[in-house]
Amino acid sequence: MGKNVSSADNQQERLKTKGWIVGFTDGEGCFTLSIIRNSTTKLGWQVMPEFILTQGEKSISSLELVRDYFGCGRIFVNRRHDNHKENLYRYCVRRLSDLDQVIIPFFKKNRLKTHKADSFDIWSRAVKMMIIDRTHLNLEGIETLAKMSWKINNQKKPKFLESSETIRRGDII
Repeated sequence: MGKNVSSADNQQERLKTKGWIVGFTDGEGCFTLSIIRNSTTKLGWQVMPEFILTQGEKSISSLELVRDYFGCGRIFVNRRHDNHKENLYRYCVRRLSDLDQVIIPFFKKNRLKTHKADSFDIWSRAVKMMIIDRTHLNLEGIETLAKMSWKINNQKKPKFLESSETIRRGDII
């Protein structure tokens, strides 16, 4: 009987943690799809999808809890050199396999409650396109991903889509 009770307690705690992570992400998280110039890549561009949660230094334990729950990702410090008294910490998951096998299934099963649900849907489609179709490995695909990126969180159209710097071998990305 004791085993069933502790198992039930463990399941209840896990359900609480899932709900907490969803709420925490709704408030402090983001799903990003960055497209940056990178001269070391074949096309000169790099596409970086990320799941990010941020917190001040005093609340780093909350990021550690999420990292431990998911079993992937890293915590980075953004040292502050302004009038803020504490550094900012970011929990980031960048590895495509972790995004595909851990983060996306979690948020598909445990839906976000705010507008971030729409951003997640666009972002998760972009990640799947990168994994399945390898969309990020050709200029047309990067352009498609760029258009998706500015729909995430209703961002403005990135200037690089209109910039003369984006013209390479006659292709506009």
